Amino acid sequence: MENLRDEWIAFLRRIADPVLDALGKRELKRSMPVEAKEPERTVCTHMEAFGRLLTGIAPWLELPADDSPEGRLRTEYAEKVRRAIASAVDPGSSDYLWSTEALPHPQFLVDTAFFAHGLLRAPNELIAKLDARTRHLTADLFRRSRVITPCANNWLLFSAMVETALGKLGEWSDLMRIDYALRQHEQWFKGDGIYGDGPRFAWDYYNSFVIQPMLLDVMEQNAARFSDGSSRFETIRSRMRRYAVILERMIAPDGTYPVIGRSIAYRCGAFQALAQTVLRGDLPETLSPAAVRGAMTAVIRRTLSAPGTFDSSGWLRIGLCGHQPGLGENYISTGSLYLASAAFLPLGLPPGNAFWSAPAEKWTSVRVWAGEDFPADHAMQV
Repeated sequence: MENLRDEWIAFLRRIADPVLDALGKRELKRSMPVEAKEPERTVCTHMEAFGRLLTGIAPWLELPADDSPEGRLRTEYAEKVRRAIASAVDPGSSDYLWSTEALPHPQFLVDTAFFAHGLLRAPNELIAKLDARTRHLTADLFRRSRVITPCANNWLLFSAMVETALGKLGEWSDLMRIDYALRQHEQWFKGDGIYGDGPRFAWDYYNSFVIQPMLLDVMEQNAARFSDGSSRFETIRSRMRRYAVILERMIAPDGTYPVIGRSIAYRCGAFQALAQTVLRGDLPETLSPAAVRGAMTAVIRRTLSAPGTFDSSGWLRIGLCGHQPGLGENYISTGSLYLASAAFLPLGLPPGNAFWSAPAEKWTSVRVWAGEDFPADHAMQV
């Protein structure tokens, strides 16, 4: 399945190149167009693009170096990303993305957390290889995000993720912020693998955009700090495995999926939780890696190949299938769209992994709607 992997890498590079190339030259703020309904989004949209791109590309960078064409390409991109980080966190940079101008904006916390998540996903290639000054500046901006009080919803996980990354950087991290986010989401669990985004349930993809990927990684990174950490982690893990089953079943034979809920313009990022379950090698027995590969490839093609998806300079535009600005909420801007990169987490698996190497298989909706007999689905209450 080498050609299919190459196709995924080509899509990821198409998303990443404008952001990384501009940041490397310290020209992101000058060159990135800003499509937004709210003019105030200009303050944070460049930070959004970088933080969200990093959370998706990081696992690919983390693969061990090798002398294959892809291995050499990964080495090149890891260096690009480290240069981009240095540019983004340097107060003397024209592309300083965490300036004091941005700090009062609540979005500062959100995309500090996505940046933090990206670092956690590549501890060897990113965290360990940051120079001392960049590492210090990164920790400093993480600490500065503490002045922002998160909303009583998935935003609690942004604070928890920042604290978790501080710990990974060897800094003091606030366990109370972490524990509060974990306990509140336990309170908001609705059943059958789904959490509320706060006390109430809303039909959207926030369990995949934010909640379950961050919840799992925050709990896993901090499990040893709690007497019951292992059991809490296993509960979160089992719920995410069930949610992965639900997401796979939502992918239609043509790669479409229900256009429901807010932030739909994050495109294929709606399947981050499924992608992360693949990356962890933790798919339930009912899901074949090859079938999931086919389903996710169909989604990526459907959401990133439509005419109008990218502008003439290669920047993403608001929409789900092409350019559809009406699908963007007031908080959506050009930078927001780069959460689409989260669909590419399986590139963090080596080419020989079954996800990439196993013969093609049909995914659930293809088989069922072709008339095949198939086992019934059942809810899981944990």
